[in-house]
Amino acid sequence: MSKSESIFHYSDEFELESGSSLPGFQLKYTTLGQLNKDKSNVIWICHALTGSSDFTDWWKGLFTEGSPFDPRDYFIICANTLGGCYGSTGPLSINPKTGTPYYHTFPLITNRDIVRSFDLLRQHLNISKINTLLGGSLGGQQVLEWAIEQPDLFENIIPIATNAFHSPWGIAFNEAQRMAIEADATWKDDDARAGIEGMKAARAMGMISFRTYDTFLSTQSEKTAEKVDDYRASSYQKYQGQKLSNRFNAFTYWVLTKAMDAHHIGRTRNSIAEALKKIKANTLVIGIDTDLLFPIREQKYLAQNIEGAKLDILTSLHGHDGFLVEFDQFKSVVRKFLRELKKETIV
Repeated sequence: MSKSESIFHYSDEFELESGSSLPGFQLKYTTLGQLNKDKSNVIWICHALTGSSDFTDWWKGLFTEGSPFDPRDYFIICANTLGGCYGSTGPLSINPKTGTPYYHTFPLITNRDIVRSFDLLRQHLNISKINTLLGGSLGGQQVLEWAIEQPDLFENIIPIATNAFHSPWGIAFNEAQRMAIEADATWKDDDARAGIEGMKAARAMGMISFRTYDTFLSTQSEKTAEKVDDYRASSYQKYQGQKLSNRFNAFTYWVLTKAMDAHHIGRTRNSIAEALKKIKANTLVIGIDTDLLFPIREQKYLAQNIEGAKLDILTSLHGHDGFLVEFDQFKSVVRKFLRELKKETIV
């Protein structure tokens, strides 16, 4: 089954929740599979913080032949988030009003802005119904926002390792990472590589929240007690910082962590509970038992407050990153969810 990549251009002024605006934008999106005649087989994916539209790269174990979302049966789509750096408009894009990159002038965006941009792409593709919307972490936050904004659009939603609002704990992690970027003397520059050394340190901080004590104990323990320096855990942190710096930039990291911090589905909707009541889609909430950043209590709250929602918990050594690793468990709980929905329909 062939994969396709395309660019959606929006040329009108795009008003943002902050009161600022963008003079148009573009979204890069990836598709796999084919639309059926009535366009009822759409699976839409919202990616995580440093993801791209190419879900076959970072979630390749979930969309293969024989999987719950088999590309022979479904049309699967993922757009690189607004503010991203994989083909969508972000801080390194050219501002058409100035003819130069946005850099530090790129405006604050929220998940509500992001899903509004996704919806413009949906309208461009003439898709009137989405079978299943799913995403993890930042992408899971966007799943909730979109399902609340347009409750009649989705048949099913699967928010994974996410929350109704970003916690003070999560915001503190993100702020510490942005402080590392700010401490980089180059951050003040208007240059694509500005703040990159700071971002390496930021990513190393982030890895601690994405994993767990047992993850590091299992994978980064020393083979000998004789060492007094150059530990495996140290080199691993440096490796992760360098790895991200090879494919990302500090401006996008800054913008998207701010979007995550601003996530609060109760904003302008009276309360979180009232907002969650707006969701009409069949809902499977998935959590990870070792997640430090988005602890299970947050997914339990979602499941308790979305009408008819089901909760499944993945067992993982990998903490928050388990949603990118535990493919077999994920496919199993999704199959179970879809099978139960089918039985309910037949009854």
